[in-house]
Parts: sequence; structure tokens; C-alpha cells
Amino acid sequence: MADKLRTQQELERLQAKYIGTGHPDTTSWEWKTNIYRDTYASIVGHPPLLSYIALAENEPAAKVRARLIRKMLQPMGPPPPREGEEPMLVDRKADA
Repeated sequence: MADKLRTQQELERLQAKYIGTGHPDTTSWEWKTNIYRDTYASIVGHPPLLSYIALAENEPAAKVRARLIRKMLQPMGPPPPREGEEPMLVDRKADA
């Protein structure tokens, strides 16, 4: 019984420390967003990875880095509507 409690406490401690570990209420969108953000942050934070991607895309490293940082804001697009909320409609004509 003590093992089970210790394991549960360790899991709760890790979930509090690292946001990406998730919890039972984590949605698919939140989980995917965390994975994408972690990946982009890792690429931006490791110059050899950034250089590799820049070379493969034939773009300057600074441009690739800036693009990845911008993508970290909403890597999976806007969040899905919550229960009881109406989905936000985007007026494409106003953007043009």
C-alpha cells in the first residue's frame, strides 16, 4: 500500500514540475501542443539541429529559428471550443 501511495505522490510531483507530463484531464489538443512546443524549443535550443533544418530547407538559420519561435505560440492552431462555448468563426473576408 505504501508503494502505491509513494508512486502516486511521485507522479503528482512530476506533473506539477513538468507541464508536459499531462494528467487525466489533459485533452488531445493540449497534449499535442506540449509535444510540438517541446520539439520546437529543442530545435531552437540546439544549434546543430537548427543548422541541419536550415540546410535541409535551404533557408538562413535565423529565419528558421524565428519561424519556429513563432510556431510555438499556437502550434496546433486555436484551441477547440470548450463544452458550453460556441465555436469562434473567423471572417476570412476581413483578413483579405
